[in-house]
Amino acid sequence: MNRGHMREKSRKMALCGVLCALAVVLLSLGGMLPFATFCCPLLAMLCLVPVVEVYGGRTALLFFTSVSLLALFLAPDKEVALLFLFLGYYPAIRPWLNRTLHSRVLRMVCKLALFAVGISAVYTVAILLLDMTYLLEEFGSMQGLLLTTIIMGCFLWLLFDAVLERFTQIYHVKWHKKICKGSF
Repeated sequence: MNRGHMREKSRKMALCGVLCALAVVLLSLGGMLPFATFCCPLLAMLCLVPVVEVYGGRTALLFFTSVSLLALFLAPDKEVALLFLFLGYYPAIRPWLNRTLHSRVLRMVCKLALFAVGISAVYTVAILLLDMTYLLEEFGSMQGLLLTTIIMGCFLWLLFDAVLERFTQIYHVKWHKKICKGSF
């Protein structure tokens, strides 16, 4: 292997390691701050953007797997870790969805379906496998509010998709050249 190849591998490992640590810290904060249960996984997903844009989807999925496993072991709030586990891959597959599905409506429906399946899996695993039955009690006491929460969740997922698009554009304008050249 030549020296340039080794330098590139080292740069890749360093970038992914630092962003992985940042994502795990963000997920760990999810259990400490009120309402951060839903915000911290979204912030951690933003850490995937540079990895996707510089190294591609496969490396980003490996990055996602690493962060998910670390979060399951280290995050104090397992609900936060599960949210990232079942939804955190989204920034890695988002460019593929945007390239493959040409119809904007079909893309939106597909993204909402991914969200619905992910959220369903989160709460199914949380209640059945992790014995978080208090979630059933919370949902049971507010049945009318449950539908409103689901609709708001779908709206916020589409809003997050728009934020992800804008964050990717900002990344390309401000940071991409610095990260690719290694000139921080």
